[in-house]
Amino acid sequence: MSTWPKEELNRIAESDDLHISPFREDGVTYGTPTWIWSVVVGGSLYVRAYYGQNSRWYQAAVQQKAGRITVAGMTKEVAFEPVEGEIGDLIDNAYRTKYKGSPYLNSMISMRARSATVKVVPLTVHESYV
Repeated sequence: MSTWPKEELNRIAESDDLHISPFREDGVTYGTPTWIWSVVVGGSLYVRAYYGQNSRWYQAAVQQKAGRITVAGMTKEVAFEPVEGEIGDLIDNAYRTKYKGSPYLNSMISMRARSATVKVVPLTVHESYV
């Protein structure tokens, strides 16, 4: 799998307009774009589901493992990888920094949202995620 080009990752990190569209059950049709918060930690892009593991987009992302995102004027084909463990603390800190002052911050660093953290990895034109 690819890594994000630095310029793109910087644009994404500065943006607050990420929309995520995991594939539907057919593995071909994109789901309805859902606006979510995103953070960059250690050169990787992470997102969380506000409603935790019950969130529709999260369930689709974990099941289908791929889809696309639209952010900072870009549309990218991506793979989704569930995340757990110590990286969660770094992701929490990134959310605190990026979204400081938001009334939704506490929900996004709660155990409910933290349990639904996904790493978003870019796919090259020739890659597919099976």
